[in-house]
Amino acid sequence: MSGSSMLLLAALVLLLLLLVWKRRGSRGLPLPPGPPGLPLLGNLLQVDKNAPYTTFMKWSKQYGEVMTVHIGPQRYVILTGHETVKEALVDQAEDFTGRPPAPFFIKVANGHGIGTSNGERWQQMRRFTLSTLKDFGMGRKRMEQWIQEESRHLLDSLRDTKSSPFNPAVLLSRAVSNVICALVFGERFSYDDANFLQLLRTISDTIRFQSTPLGQLYNIVPRLLDLLPGPHQDLFRQLEVLKAFISEKIHQHKDTLDPGNPRDYIDCFLIRLNQENDMPESEFNYENLKASVLDLFMAGTESTSTTIRYALMVLIKHPETQEHMHEEIIGVLGQNGVPKMEDRKSLPFTDAVIHEVQRYMDLVPLNVPHYATKNISFKGYIIPKDTIIIPLLHSVLRDENQWESAWTFNPDNFLDQNGNFKKSTAFIPFSSGKRSCVGESLARMELLLFLVSIVQKFHLSTPGGPSSLDTNPEFSSFLKVPVQYELIATPR
Repeated sequence: MSGSSMLLLAALVLLLLLLVWKRRGSRGLPLPPGPPGLPLLGNLLQVDKNAPYTTFMKWSKQYGEVMTVHIGPQRYVILTGHETVKEALVDQAEDFTGRPPAPFFIKVANGHGIGTSNGERWQQMRRFTLSTLKDFGMGRKRMEQWIQEESRHLLDSLRDTKSSPFNPAVLLSRAVSNVICALVFGERFSYDDANFLQLLRTISDTIRFQSTPLGQLYNIVPRLLDLLPGPHQDLFRQLEVLKAFISEKIHQHKDTLDPGNPRDYIDCFLIRLNQENDMPESEFNYENLKASVLDLFMAGTESTSTTIRYALMVLIKHPETQEHMHEEIIGVLGQNGVPKMEDRKSLPFTDAVIHEVQRYMDLVPLNVPHYATKNISFKGYIIPKDTIIIPLLHSVLRDENQWESAWTFNPDNFLDQNGNFKKSTAFIPFSSGKRSCVGESLARMELLLFLVSIVQKFHLSTPGGPSSLDTNPEFSSFLKVPVQYELIATPR
């Protein structure tokens, strides 16, 4: 046998040994099964770049509810189905709290803040943020009053349209973001404020970019894309402007801080920072403050305003649902009553519609990725350290074992035989476990109070009629971003 043949044989043997080794974890347990892929590329070319969750759902029927997929050189483990996702995020919560080092967010926040940090930093930031938001009224009367006040500004702006068609996206973002501004900055902004509008554009552009195939590709080959021109370069420049805006607000707070009378989230953080200034293990520093504020805006503005925008589209698409909801609201509140959270128990159909909008919209189908910070033993497999884990929310919100109407919009999914609201453990649009959304209570309040106010006061339609609306998303790689449409809000 020639020398070149011997080398080729040795290479093949080494490749086979490598493949066998990669198919096994530690302690003799195997990796979860998954589709075969190509060298270096893995399964990248097999995944639907516009809606990767659809590919994962198809593969799960063949390989099971726990499977391994390779996107380029990175290994992913995909979890599907209500029971499997619950077992991971709730029953084995400690094992699944990690976040991956996503290149996009490393460039933006360098691992600081709440959303993408790990270990002690994440624990300190999450614990502080939850307690501070609660102190400032998240889920309580004070926050309810802020949302009610912002609802009045939103309703006035809707009246100003004089029943003419308009794109509701920016207006809804202004209203929702101002609630976050009240929490973080202690103030709301005029809907015409130039800095405020630039902040909203940057947030919207960031979410849209992350929801496109190019945005997903950046997290696979960031070094290559950093060398190339494109929309990502402009977005990074916008984000630097946004971070500078946040830094200026922090500087203003620092100059006017009264430790005995904190006004908002930034004040509370600065007080804690000063208290722990000499503690080396403290994570209370300016980098974590800036990143945490950015996290709150990113998560709290676009997700909730997008959900409201989608809800209005669904109500136009299903006029009978809109009328039923309006009749229930008028029966409880009349034409002039101000919606309150305590009214929810008297509005079971309305509550069911809002829940069903969230379930059917399936805003974050892939979930925010998790990460194996150590080898994880799960359902007879080993998920090796440094594996990205996708607990597929789409598979839970569309689980046919959990929902009577899994694939159609139907508020009856949340109503019992007597028309009373019924809960479901498979309703997890905010994810679940230790990494669930910190602003879930706030988002629930906003959805109820804003939507009830709008449907109470306005009839919703669109120029082309219900049949002209397409409820399929424009982008759906990370978030499902609804298509743009024109709304007609006619006062009742």
